[in-house]
Amino acid sequence: MHIFIKNKKLIVDEYRIKCAIGKRGIRNKKKEGDKITPIGKFKIKTILYRKDRITHIKTKINKLSIKKDMGWCDDPKSKEYNKLVKLPFKGSFEKLYRKDNTYDIILVLNYNINPIRKGKGSAIFIHIARKNYKNTLGCIAVSKRNLKKIIKKINKSTIVNIN
Repeated sequence: MHIFIKNKKLIVDEYRIKCAIGKRGIRNKKKEGDKITPIGKFKIKTILYRKDRITHIKTKINKLSIKKDMGWCDDPKSKEYNKLVKLPFKGSFEKLYRKDNTYDIILVLNYNINPIRKGKGSAIFIHIARKNYKNTLGCIAVSKRNLKKIIKKINKSTIVNIN
């Protein structure tokens, strides 16, 4: 099964779903913080979710409950760059346990993971869209309802094709 992302649409089977993308669009990602959603084909590495807000996730993909002390390192100088980290953390990071619902469910794509190239960009996720589908910093975002539907359809061999 494939997920296609093109022109602010996420396509799964016969469904065409509105999505938000990086502020600077879809193109070749050059560096950390460039607000670009990267072109490419990616696998879904893990699903992270807020157990207190999402009661049941049935999936064949590895899943992990988000705890208050979890973050994602976006510091190219750190040896933990583009990895899940435990807080407090000395380098720059993004907090995963948030007050808003944006990170209630996160599909972690394997962008810049094997091997990790420092400064090439981190944390390319599919997560919950903000109000009015506001642009992201490079992730893909859909409604919570649609993200739950997507999770039911995906498996370990699902490819996310961004172009």
